[in-house]
Order: sequence, then C-alpha cells, then structure tokens
Amino acid sequence: MSVPSVIPVKCEPDYRTSTIGHCLGGQFFGSVTAAFPEGWSGKDWPENKRWFAVLHRFDEAGQHLGSRIRCTGTTADGERQVIDVACELLDQWLDELPDRTYGDIAIAPFAVHEEGCLFGLVVEQHGAGDSEGEAEGEDDWAELYPDGLGFHAPWDGEYDT
Repeated sequence: MSVPSVIPVKCEPDYRTSTIGHCLGGQFFGSVTAAFPEGWSGKDWPENKRWFAVLHRFDEAGQHLGSRIRCTGTTADGERQVIDVACELLDQWLDELPDRTYGDIAIAPFAVHEEGCLFGLVVEQHGAGDSEGEAEGEDDWAELYPDGLGFHAPWDGEYDT
C-alpha cells in the first residue's frame, strides 16, 4: 500500500507524540531527540550522540513550513544535563505558539538537514524481495527521523518504534 500524501499522527499524552497539535496558522510537531551525524562510523558514540530540541511547523494542509532545531550538547557533555536543556528550550518554543492545543495532526513527508543530521518524515521503500507481494521500490512506510517512529498502513496515526 502506497504512503498517503498526508500522514496522520496520533497525539499520545506522556509518550513520544505528546507535544504535537495545532496552533494559529497550522500544526506543529515538537520533540527532544538524539541523532548521530549522517555517515557516522560507530566510533566515539558519546561524543557523536547529539541531543536536540526540535519544533517542526506545518500549515493546516500538513505542508512543512519550517523547523527550529538546536543542539544542546552531546552525551559526553552529560546526557541528563543536555536533555534537560533541550526540554526547557522545547517548552519555551511551545509556549510561544499562539492558540496552541495538543492533539492529532496530519503532515506531508519532508526532510531537513541540520548539523549533519537528518530530521523529517521520510518515505521509505521495500527493496527487492523484502516482502511477498510487494513490488520492488513500492512506497511502504514513512519514518520520522531521528526519532525512529515508523508510520504504516492502515495509516491511522499509530506508529512503531
């Protein structure tokens, strides 16, 4: 089943999608997340695991308008401390959104690169022979990077981690 042009995302209070919803002028998706730079070799992971405050904005139709992304440090800097700073920053950004309400959203795939890391909702495809009955290259799911949330049929807003 092909990925729809706009993908529903359910708001789950106190979990991975607790900071999503609507505000004046559109929709938003906020998170605190870790990312490794693209092409990272797997060495020196504490120095390369970067923590970010992220706030993506979308219009009412789900089209990406822009993103605020700020690295607050690495695991080597003290993971709890840099996560706390990212949470405070995200809370500040969310407080600045006029008429903010938390709830389900529906957004189109998009991609942003920041500090060598991929952020966005990216359509993924099956390779040859991955799944019986699936055509090679058929759009199959969408992955939220770097959060690691996978959205798939029946496209009801639920996700896998």
